[in-house]
Amino acid sequence: MRKFAKLIIYYLLGTMAILALSVFPKYFQMRDFPEGEGYFSTLLSFLSEEFFQKDGWVYSLNGVDEKPILDILFPAFIYSMEILFGALLLGSIAAFVLSLVSFFLPKFLLQPIKRILDLIESIPDLIIATLLQSFVIFIFVQTGVEIFEVASYSEKAYLGPILTLAIIPAVSLFKILILMMEEEYLKMYVNFARSKGIHNFPILWKHILRNIIPVSFHHMKIIIWGLLSSQFIIERLFNIHGFTYFLVESFTPMTIAVSLLLIFTPFFIIFQLGEIVLKEEKEPARELKKESWREKITVTSFVSSFKVFLINLKDGFQRFSWKSLSLLRPVMWVGKTFGIHMKNWKFAVGSLFFIIVIGYSILYSVTTNNHVDQMRLLYAEDGATLLAAMPFAPTEPFFFGSDRLGYSIYDQIVIGAKYTLFFALLIAFLRVVGGLLLAIVYSFFVKSQVQQWLAKMVDSIHFMPLSLLAYILLRPILLPTFDGFSYSFWERVFLETMILTLLVVPLTTVLLGKEINRVLDYEFIASARVMGGGKFQIFIRHILPHLGPRLTILFGQQFIQVLLIFMHLGIFDYFFGGTKLSMDPMFSDPPKSSTYEWSGLIGQVGRSALASGRYWYLFILVPFIIAIFAMQLIVQGVKEVQQVKVGVVFKQPRAERKKQKPEINAVAPSISKESFTQIGRESNGNQAITPP
Repeated sequence: MRKFAKLIIYYLLGTMAILALSVFPKYFQMRDFPEGEGYFSTLLSFLSEEFFQKDGWVYSLNGVDEKPILDILFPAFIYSMEILFGALLLGSIAAFVLSLVSFFLPKFLLQPIKRILDLIESIPDLIIATLLQSFVIFIFVQTGVEIFEVASYSEKAYLGPILTLAIIPAVSLFKILILMMEEEYLKMYVNFARSKGIHNFPILWKHILRNIIPVSFHHMKIIIWGLLSSQFIIERLFNIHGFTYFLVESFTPMTIAVSLLLIFTPFFIIFQLGEIVLKEEKEPARELKKESWREKITVTSFVSSFKVFLINLKDGFQRFSWKSLSLLRPVMWVGKTFGIHMKNWKFAVGSLFFIIVIGYSILYSVTTNNHVDQMRLLYAEDGATLLAAMPFAPTEPFFFGSDRLGYSIYDQIVIGAKYTLFFALLIAFLRVVGGLLLAIVYSFFVKSQVQQWLAKMVDSIHFMPLSLLAYILLRPILLPTFDGFSYSFWERVFLETMILTLLVVPLTTVLLGKEINRVLDYEFIASARVMGGGKFQIFIRHILPHLGPRLTILFGQQFIQVLLIFMHLGIFDYFFGGTKLSMDPMFSDPPKSSTYEWSGLIGQVGRSALASGRYWYLFILVPFIIAIFAMQLIVQGVKEVQQVKVGVVFKQPRAERKKQKPEINAVAPSISKESFTQIGRESNGNQAITPP
């Protein structure tokens, strides 16, 4: 009963968060009108007039043609879940079989497989879906054979979206399984089984897999979280009338709330019950503590924890030596660390990409005032012969071609690079730094029981697609009305940056908090406490060096995730900084980005690449791939530098190998009778020992 009560409370907390989230778009839309209400008034009116009223559960388009909302959304949700679980099942089977086959391969064969999978993982889902559709269309044109439906029309499309979505769990789960198998294979029980004459495959099948499957179950949360966000965009590309389609068509608080609840409920039940079963199997004889959780988790415990936090914070400020504080010290530390990592070629190449591209974009904007070349008609040298009309294919008059209005794609990519890359880096940085600051409070000043509750509450975010949440919150901010934008340009940039940051900060907080707790369990931390080290000193001198590589890896992951969200929003014409819409019903131009950032190019020209046959539109996807690959190089470089510190040796530079070669190949000293005589004198005084 106690576990069941906890599950009910966790579910209700997640439901409350969904209901609070569902009214944000309506609040942002109505806040500038005289009849607009405050946020809490909007929430209360929605709950009282719609959500808790039977007549309020309706699905309507612009207030007409109302139908019961579950009759519309539930069949669409079932269709979406068929695709999702089909992709999850296919990807899991592929990862499982591939890991079994690859585990016993020699390293010179396994390493290329890992490198290929890293490359596949760096390709966004949007590009994979586009290439898959292009391949099917090409085969159909050449042979007349349709492999599968590239979009849903009269019949539902299944195979195409399932194959596209299956790549994510296949690659991610394969890398996780291989890593855990390698770690498990080094344990003592495996050596004992091998000493008994048991072959490797029975050990893997009967012992190793049984131990790693529970851990793999926990990793599935992250995989499904990414899968849900990808499905949000895949349904758009394949014209699938799933829950995404009906949510976009009727963007009301009731539709938002019911759609998110339909996603949240089944995954919450599956994973919570799975954790209970796995925990009972792992610890069958564990006794319950005498204290009741009701006695521990109270308002008083929160208040006392906050008081302790304030006291420790005040004590830390008083004990800290402010005279030794210098702004140059962190700058010098960052510079020194950056210089050490720049010796790794992977880190250097990835870092130089961002420095050069952002710097060139800023220089281009300053010198040309964001000028974009445009040409509508291309004439020959005589000025009378018409050679081509917009859009232009590469390479004339523009090397990378033009969009539908004749604007150079290259100029737009260069101008938008600084906005796309800089703000993606900034959002990733804020997510990591904000999570780190809150993780300090989480680990040092919050009781363990409260930490468990906070972790469970935050864990519910894994069951809601991040791209869908961003779509819900940013729609009223980035899209203009007939009266123009509700916010200025920099207000839109600030709000989008903060929303995309705050959506993930709870997750990074709990993740880094658990990492800090793990380091706090080390013996040297206990020794530092015995020596009188305070919490601030322990964190700065002992914990932060251990977290450094982990923070860099997390930063790289968040940067890639932000780029993917930019791409997903671009498909729906949600561009960073705002979307310019033409209000002329007769001669309307396509939606354009206010900043020429790269997702705006995807929304503007990328979607029509297949239908129009203008293949050069796909060039706009190349910068995303290169940026993701550059960040993966940075993360890999940091890993290698850290592994060298802990004793894992990589290939040394050729110059260092040449220096060490004479020492390794030095000629051994010759042995003679005098050598034995000298040894004997040293050991027995003046009495010499001669060989027989």
